Amino acid sequence: MSQVELLCIGTELLLGDILNGNARWLAQQFAALGLTHHRQGVVGDNRERLIAVLREIAGRSELLITTGGLGPTPDDLTTEAVTAAFGGRLLERPEVWSDIQAKAASRGRPPSPSSRRQALLPEGAEILPNGTGTAPGMIWRPDPDGLPFPIRRGFTVLTFPGVPSEMKAMWQATAVPWLQAQGLTDAGLFSRQLRFWGLGEATLAERVADLLEGSNPTVAPYAGAGEVILRLTARAASRPEAEALLDPVETEIRARAGEACFGRDEDSLASVVLRQLRGRGQTLAVAESCTGGGLGAALAAVPGASEVFLGGVIAYANAVKRDLLGVPESLLESHGAVSDPVAMAMAQGVRRRTGADWALAITGVAGPGGGRADKPVGLVHIAVVGPESGRSAPVRFGESRGRAWIQQLSALEALNRLRLDLSLLG
Repeated sequence: MSQVELLCIGTELLLGDILNGNARWLAQQFAALGLTHHRQGVVGDNRERLIAVLREIAGRSELLITTGGLGPTPDDLTTEAVTAAFGGRLLERPEVWSDIQAKAASRGRPPSPSSRRQALLPEGAEILPNGTGTAPGMIWRPDPDGLPFPIRRGFTVLTFPGVPSEMKAMWQATAVPWLQAQGLTDAGLFSRQLRFWGLGEATLAERVADLLEGSNPTVAPYAGAGEVILRLTARAASRPEAEALLDPVETEIRARAGEACFGRDEDSLASVVLRQLRGRGQTLAVAESCTGGGLGAALAAVPGASEVFLGGVIAYANAVKRDLLGVPESLLESHGAVSDPVAMAMAQGVRRRTGADWALAITGVAGPGGGRADKPVGLVHIAVVGPESGRSAPVRFGESRGRAWIQQLSALEALNRLRLDLSLLG
């Protein structure tokens, strides 16, 4: 296995203006390929600081992956800094400039003069093509001879743009095959993820404590936004051999966790619910108050959702609850908008208006204001109504993590309740 280090470049990352999702995604890719990954860092758009950190990394790691700083603007310094750090010489690549011109022409405009600098790469570097954007990356192994500082022999740098869609496509199309061809990956590592809702990380870890001590396969927990994930990783000569190691461990974990395990790998609560409904030939509609469309957005994000998800109503004001969903004024006056009777009426109303088989409704206090002693911030009522019956029950998320957290968990909890109801029906 090769030791890889990740360096993300951009002052906007240091300032917190952009969430560094590239680092998370690439770290997952490293693990899947069996690359040893001990460090990752962020550096701003400063040439001298970038050169210094590049030389430091070259002395301890075999592979360096960079993201960001490959565009046409003056603060895009990655290629220039990498070249300068290791005593290289920048040369214009005619094929890259031709590609930039062709892409500009396809969009009906000439290339900007500054975009030509993207065609400059260090002498001897391989082009890491960018199929969708204009900034290519590179694969370069600097010559260590004659450098006034030590670097690991064989040290190689791969550069990627910061645009996530471009970076991901380049990684899969070119970088992974190159790494495998160089023998730098460990093809004997195979992983899968199990996803859980309704069990805290500590509780789940207690239930599978003995399995966490295993060496092959290994089991590692980590928490996300309300869900917990267990990553199972096996070392084997082939995928079938790895599956034979992973399958019994997964079976044992599912037996201990029960219905809390809702899916695997790329599953989400939304995709699981949509799959369940599709299998039953049934449809879904939603009515939302405090989540403001978040539940509908989670469903619509799943490809093929339109086969099942009919739509929804964002009924924030009481007048909309009454006029669009038919919530009786008497319920609003006697119980208040944040209550089980109103949640039930909202679900029944959207089911009636859309003709859906199932309906979900959410009403609550997302904060930071608006709470009171009997209805505090974080109190949410969720209703599930189906062809035969319905139910509504409150949940308390608390207020410590803020409005967006309450909204996100409310939508996911609603989906989980529907998932469990559908599971009971078989």
